[in-house]
Amino acid sequence: MRELRVALIGGPQYDRLLDALPEFARQSGYRVVIEVNVPHVELNTRMAADLGTGGGDYDLISTHTKYAPSQVQHLRPLDDLLSPQDIRDFFPRVLDLCRIDGRLVQLPRNFDARLLFYRADLIPAPQTWDDAASQMVRYARPGFFGFAFPGRQSGLFGTFYELLGMAGGELFDRALHPRFNSEAGEWALGFLHRLHSVDRVTPPDLLERWYYDEVSEGFRMGKVLMIGDWPGFYGLYKQAQTCAVLEQFDVAVYPAGPAGVRRAYAGCHSFAIPQAARDPQGALALLRYLVSPEVQYTEARVSGHTPVRRSLFERVRGDVAPGSRDARRLAALQETIEQFALIPPKFARYPLVEDILWEGVVRAMTGAQSPRAALQAMTQQVEEVLR
Repeated sequence: MRELRVALIGGPQYDRLLDALPEFARQSGYRVVIEVNVPHVELNTRMAADLGTGGGDYDLISTHTKYAPSQVQHLRPLDDLLSPQDIRDFFPRVLDLCRIDGRLVQLPRNFDARLLFYRADLIPAPQTWDDAASQMVRYARPGFFGFAFPGRQSGLFGTFYELLGMAGGELFDRALHPRFNSEAGEWALGFLHRLHSVDRVTPPDLLERWYYDEVSEGFRMGKVLMIGDWPGFYGLYKQAQTCAVLEQFDVAVYPAGPAGVRRAYAGCHSFAIPQAARDPQGALALLRYLVSPEVQYTEARVSGHTPVRRSLFERVRGDVAPGSRDARRLAALQETIEQFALIPPKFARYPLVEDILWEGVVRAMTGAQSPRAALQAMTQQVEEVLR
């Protein structure tokens, strides 16, 4: 049997895709060999090391619209390999995210944007972050935290980015000059510092131990009042075995920030074919299969991923009971995608910027630096890597 070597993102919100691979093997005669299956940050690091080297001849890789610009020189353009029929059903905005310098270099798996998950048996959905902070303080106690979010890397950067946007701030201007050293940036860092080091409503080991999986699990096990969580975890919220608060939680759009706006860090997980793929035609067949309506519907129905095909979004919406929590989640996702999605700019050194900024956020959160000093240091470092 012919083989295709792939590098995939791993984790509980992604691994159910593996169940679809035997059917591809049956249909195509290809066996899919999973060379890499690791969480998002580790995958990005691995691809940065492998692509363009002798070890980078994967036939297909998982990537993301925010990280693909750093990989684009090693990715095969898809425009001449796909017909208009292949991409007609995808939301146009999603396809725009998958293009770099006008070229389609990836196809989308899902649209990822966080929603607020909260304990509806204890609080109503907070409408502002000030309201949310008051509720966090009121309910936090030893062993039950008011709020949790990823404490490092892209997840922590994303939380800062969201708060920056909700305070009316920007990450960069159109010329990629940093704009986050602002009153909005100070508010965002000050808010995170307050939650973690002053009010202490977050887990004390947030920065050391809590990342995507731990945040989701902590809420589902009844240890946190509210979190922001991603669509791909939603399948774990629908079973008593993996959600101790099955009857107690609800879902809403994010609260508004001091500028009166809501923002959610967003983008698309995707699949791409490296330039060094040993079997480009087999890779294209696998790519088509992994973003097919059948596979995307299963991921939406079982795992909770947000469909990126217009026909599937309507099909999934039709599957849920009107007025149900599932229906409210889909409505909140649609509202977030259409109105509140915060998309980072596309440029090759974006991963370096994320690393600089999340490390600066840690310094501000812990009080090692004031928000203003942290922002100044972050700005200087970002300007240096973008020169």
